[in-house]
Amino acid sequence: MDAELQALVDAARAVRERAHAPYSKFRVGAALVTASGEVFTGANVENASLGLTLCAERTAMSAAVSAGHRAFTRIVIVTQRDEAIQPCGACRQFLAEFASDLEIVAVGESGVVDTRTLQQLLPGQFALED
Repeated sequence: MDAELQALVDAARAVRERAHAPYSKFRVGAALVTASGEVFTGANVENASLGLTLCAERTAMSAAVSAGHRAFTRIVIVTQRDEAIQPCGACRQFLAEFASDLEIVAVGESGVVDTRTLQQLLPGQFALED
């Protein structure tokens, strides 16, 4: 793993520790890279009304968009599982709003890295143009 990717994994792991996951106990951290190279992190935030739960990917993207960013190149996602876990369907569509060609790097605690593009994970995306 190169130093840039390792720094993103470290950032995602650090924010994962601040996740609010009292129901699932499934903590997730994400580090999102803007086109200008800034990094925004996010952790999952659960809610007693489960439909209101926010995934780490969406909290990172929301923070970046709130700061004025609209273009993104990469997101790194870490969980507490050994295997690498890619974003849920809702997050895939949410990410597609601003980054249809986003590189998604899922990293498992065992060191497993699964890199895909959002186009691979969500072909035929519903987009603003539609």
